[in-house]
Amino acid sequence: MTTHDMHETTAPYPLRWRTLGFLGVAQLMLILDVTVVAIALPHMEADLGLSRAAVTWTVSAYTLTFGGLMLLGGRIADLVGAKQVVLTGLLIFTGASLLTGLAGSADMLVGGRIAQGFGAALLSPAALSLVVNLFDGDERNKALGVWAALGGGGAALGVILGGLITGGPGWPWVFFINVPIGLLIVLALAVMLPATAGMRPRPRLDVPGALLVTGSSAALIYALIQAGDHGWLTTVTGGLVLLALIGYAAFTAWQKRARSPLMDVTLLARRPVTTGAFLILMATALMVAVFFLGTFYFQHARGYGALRTGLLFLPVAVATMLGANLTGRIIARFGARPLAVAALLITAAGMTVPVLMMQPIAVTVGIAVAGAGTGALFVIASATALGQVAPHEAGIASGIVSTFHEFGASIGAAVVSSVAAASLVGASLDGFHDGFLVAALAAAGAAVVAGLLTPAARRTAS
Repeated sequence: MTTHDMHETTAPYPLRWRTLGFLGVAQLMLILDVTVVAIALPHMEADLGLSRAAVTWTVSAYTLTFGGLMLLGGRIADLVGAKQVVLTGLLIFTGASLLTGLAGSADMLVGGRIAQGFGAALLSPAALSLVVNLFDGDERNKALGVWAALGGGGAALGVILGGLITGGPGWPWVFFINVPIGLLIVLALAVMLPATAGMRPRPRLDVPGALLVTGSSAALIYALIQAGDHGWLTTVTGGLVLLALIGYAAFTAWQKRARSPLMDVTLLARRPVTTGAFLILMATALMVAVFFLGTFYFQHARGYGALRTGLLFLPVAVATMLGANLTGRIIARFGARPLAVAALLITAAGMTVPVLMMQPIAVTVGIAVAGAGTGALFVIASATALGQVAPHEAGIASGIVSTFHEFGASIGAAVVSSVAAASLVGASLDGFHDGFLVAALAAAGAAVVAGLLTPAARRTAS
């Protein structure tokens, strides 16, 4: 366990809330970089001559690397200590942001996004592990509520900031802005974070496991992107999906025999962790679908500028944060199951509004309602998966949750990009209609699964 020393003393760490604030801002940068980029995509597409696949990869290269290496990041945090990994990840992310802002081609842009994802994969699970270990009992639930609200609300805030920055100094500044903020947080956390110890003796890292899970995910995401151009029922799409499934099966088998496995697969056999992973994947996939479809609808179909589009997402940001905040307050009273079902049904209802009426006001109202549902879902997912974990499992459990968070973002971007392909490259609104319909049906189906899978009502406080 990376921070077992925090629990050996009875007094809680005195700077824990201030530390949570700085870790939260660092995490916020990682989340913002999913959606702040979404609103700048049409401008990047025009400036760099990006294809539709390159546009999708600008989102997915980051989220896939982030998610694919997250388990490795969580494992490294357990082995060498969370403080060191947080600071290293933040420095890598900050440097990669500078390179991405300087990109002059699609290759350099996607390469920079991959490097950002690598830094984020180190930072995020280590930071969440620290949060889980700095707090205990009811305080832990409150801290996780804050963390989840940052994830949901931060994503919506990213669209607003993306509009302001893209409409002002230009799209490269959505990356450049990370540099001074990242360096400031590195200095603050270097002083503020408590020292953390790694495992002794230190086991080896499971590099084959990391390569298997990342490669399998890359195959799956590539299949979803290709489907938009070549069809969903083609040999190429089917072959890539089959390759991904074989890869995941090989990863699971390898984890059972590896000397120092990347992930304790028995953790996923626990109902709360499985449920939390499913809910976080759906929350992120639906959230990214909202921002992807909304951004391209306003800018491509309606011809709005980046600033106007960003301002139209202000109600979405407010609704997302309100949904997360309210859920954090009532989850202990009502339990996760009814709230998970309600959150997904609210999201489905919001996504249905643009299906029925594809007008700017209807789209804004619909995605705001959907935002409230996904914001609530982030809190429920985190509390379900992490509310009961033992201190020595914090790093890897955090890694699992964060992995599914980023895979959800990758899958959401790939699926809606493929479903809405006709509208992304042409003047038709049919693709947007289909994209919102698929998202609504996915949310409704997930509500049924959540009702069956989520553990029965039980206080989340440990």
